[in-house]
Amino acid sequence: MFVIGIIAACLAAVAYGMSTVLRALGARRVATENRDSGHGTDATNAAGGPSLQSTMSTLIDPAFIMGTMMVVVGFAGGAVAARFLPLFLSQTIVSANLVVTALLGTIMLNIALHTRDWIAIWLVVLSLCLLGISSAPHTGNGGTPAFHWELFIATLGLCAIALGGVYRAGKHAGIVGGAAAGLLFGVIAISVRILDGVQPFDAVALLTDPAAWTIAVAGAVGFFVQTVALQVGAVNGVTAVLVVGETAGPSLVGVLFLGDMAKPGLGWLAVVGFIGAVIGAVLVAWYGSGDPDHFGEAPPQKGGWRRGRMDEPIADSGEISVDDTTHREYRHG
Repeated sequence: MFVIGIIAACLAAVAYGMSTVLRALGARRVATENRDSGHGTDATNAAGGPSLQSTMSTLIDPAFIMGTMMVVVGFAGGAVAARFLPLFLSQTIVSANLVVTALLGTIMLNIALHTRDWIAIWLVVLSLCLLGISSAPHTGNGGTPAFHWELFIATLGLCAIALGGVYRAGKHAGIVGGAAAGLLFGVIAISVRILDGVQPFDAVALLTDPAAWTIAVAGAVGFFVQTVALQVGAVNGVTAVLVVGETAGPSLVGVLFLGDMAKPGLGWLAVVGFIGAVIGAVLVAWYGSGDPDHFGEAPPQKGGWRRGRMDEPIADSGEISVDDTTHREYRHG
């Protein structure tokens, strides 16, 4: 079962990485089309963040739909891993999707990664690996019945904060949405771990378990706020804060409430890994905030927008638009 859990976690990492890039591509296309058609104001709200209309348009983009299919594959792999491995280990392996996202992003989104970006990304991954190494190779208990209800109620509160915050954070919606989505995806891993009615299978016990309701709510809201984050945030920055949330959160809950533990004498290594992951994620998000925005990252679209040089003469027939977030000029090609 241990080996099956490792394979499932690796599958989830690859699927989630592909999903993030494909959905980011869909979000970029919608943003480009809105700006190209002259409806740029419909894509953002008064705070400078994404509008609900632009989010709905993103959900029907072909690339986004394909990315959504990969989410299902990733969820299945992550669920198996969460049942067979300690949350320390399963979530650490799944977090490798940050590297998959970074590599595919350079190809599909034309994102140029600098040395500092790679250092920060690998700091996150290696730190999370320390968390995995320090965990004992067995799972603890499934929590008390009261814990199932407490997790469900806490998730409802987190969902309310996530939905309200992501549309009120303006230009910081990418980081807020990524962090909220990471915590919600972490909640899913915890819920899968404690879910009743799985072994042996009991449909009634499964459907009446609050943990099952938590999976449905956290999955839907987490998917939605991540979509919003990908509309306005740098994909690597969004993914960095997401993987820390979905890894560190479940790991701490596993230790405090579910009987997961570090290997004897390696508790200090788990602490180092946690601190390193947080610092690395902050660096990735910080560096990503200075990279080209989602118009610059997307593959050139026919009739789309391209960044023009400030000192480059612009033809009289060209249209000029100023990106409110970066205050850089774009010229309609």
